[in-house]
Amino acid sequence: MYMNRPVRVLLAGNPNVGKSTVFNCLTGLRQHTGNWPGKTVETAEGQYRYKGREYRLVDLPGTYSLDARSGEEQVAREALERRDYDCVAVVCDGTMLRRNLILVYQILALEVPVVVCVNLMDEAERKGITVDSGKLSRLLGTAVIETAAGRNRGIEGLRERIRAAAEGFSPSAPPELPAGRRERAAMAAKTAQQVTKSAGRTGKGRADRILTGKWTGLPVMVLLLFALLWLTVAGANVPSELIWRGIRRGYEILSRWCADWPWWLRGALLDGVLLTAGRVVAVMLPPMAIFFPLFTLLEDLGYLPRMAYNLDRPMACCGGCGKMALTMCMGLGCNAAGVTGCRIIDSPRERLLAVLTNSFIPCNGRFGALILLMTVCLPTGMAGSAGAALGLTLFLILGVLAAMGVCRVLSATILRGMPSAFVLELPPFRVPRVGQVLIRSVLDRTLKVLGRAAGTAAPAGLILWVLTAVPLGEGSLLRGLAARAEPAGRFLGMNGALLLAFVLGWPANEIVLPVAALAVSGALELGNPALGPEILGMDWRMALCTAVFFLFHWPCATTCLTIRKETGSVKWTLLAAALPTGVGILLCAVLRVLLGLL
Repeated sequence: MYMNRPVRVLLAGNPNVGKSTVFNCLTGLRQHTGNWPGKTVETAEGQYRYKGREYRLVDLPGTYSLDARSGEEQVAREALERRDYDCVAVVCDGTMLRRNLILVYQILALEVPVVVCVNLMDEAERKGITVDSGKLSRLLGTAVIETAAGRNRGIEGLRERIRAAAEGFSPSAPPELPAGRRERAAMAAKTAQQVTKSAGRTGKGRADRILTGKWTGLPVMVLLLFALLWLTVAGANVPSELIWRGIRRGYEILSRWCADWPWWLRGALLDGVLLTAGRVVAVMLPPMAIFFPLFTLLEDLGYLPRMAYNLDRPMACCGGCGKMALTMCMGLGCNAAGVTGCRIIDSPRERLLAVLTNSFIPCNGRFGALILLMTVCLPTGMAGSAGAALGLTLFLILGVLAAMGVCRVLSATILRGMPSAFVLELPPFRVPRVGQVLIRSVLDRTLKVLGRAAGTAAPAGLILWVLTAVPLGEGSLLRGLAARAEPAGRFLGMNGALLLAFVLGWPANEIVLPVAALAVSGALELGNPALGPEILGMDWRMALCTAVFFLFHWPCATTCLTIRKETGSVKWTLLAAALPTGVGILLCAVLRVLLGLL
């Protein structure tokens, strides 16, 4: 009966030991890997065949011990204690084996079949570290295999040892060593790991003194952010124009091809679906194709944990913790992903703070509009790539400061509590594998976000065209709704069309400006993909107020649904939507008055 069912294997280990890379090598799946702790916030499952048997592999969240504190550690502990598996493969970091063996011994104490995978041996060898895996196997009483999963080294041997452990061919009983649990693990690491060369002070140590220094950490972080955004803005203009030319050419060809179609069908498909979705693709694809690979390079390099370290003290002063910086980084791509990533925060109170404030960070869907609005707000001489990048950098800093301010208010009122201590490992710097970064950032991030945006823009464009086609007085229903919203829009320093666009753009932020163009002109302009200020009827004052409201308004539909799922509460979901909206209304109203005085 055992031979007729798949072999179930759990993959466990500390954060940042290459566990997800081992999972990818074994199963061939492309699970997102990254060089920062807590990357896996939920279990991932895959399967592979070996010697005629099917193996089902479950990648557990990273955990330092079975004394669960955070949500992901609780998931790992419960999965291990269920014992509905045939083998556990525990992945360790060959450069820090002593610390990793604490978890190894705790899992061995469960008296289940175990294979110890000493990973990252390529890095260990570069540091002059060798591991006597034979002696370690005898001390632990279980199979030990050395791997370098990033180079696909030792993976075949790992498959064989998993098979042997699952079928009862290898020992798995814990050794009879004197002293307590932690002391026994430490004793095994002093005997199993020999450092053959002292690393001393290295260039990486000097880099950390700059990147995490008291006086240099935050300025360097801001400069890196500016450089990232400048490269994104400077590189996106030309490809965006080329993509839009192709879409416009396709529009002209299709217009001639379907000239005999009914006007309503032609207008709905071409003017509604094609132009709305096409503009979203033309504006969003180039920035994402540049931003995500550059951001992933920083992630693989190991900079994100250092960013969290730099922000830990300011966040703690506001009642949060440094791990919120990691979830904010996720929010730069997609706020829904940032909300899900809040699972890495141990404290339930601080995790809720991070969920409620993640939408203060502009997602990639808002980048295109903010870049355009920056070019309108800036003086003519500064309205270039560097000026737009500088403005976008300042807006991101404003979003972070607003999130910290709201955290401070919540911590003093409805979410009172002392900031908790947290363990955040600063991983070693690793040379990013550029090929893998490009493939992963394009497939896992760019196309995924773009597909969601285009999939939302297409039906939204159809609905918007219907609103423009339905007559109301001397105009359309869409213009009539915009006129009704005019007083509220003027109160915020915008106009009715823009405010209506924010409301109708709730499914996705990417469609806000196309909706505004439809409400103002009745049709999408076929010129440059970036909607100009003359189409939207705005001057620099209105552009500035619109940019502020773009930064601070309700989350998109996907993010709201994700917040509801993560918190299990409609109350917290409504609060998460009300907080940025309230800040946006207040700032826009004050800004309108101040600009009016000018």
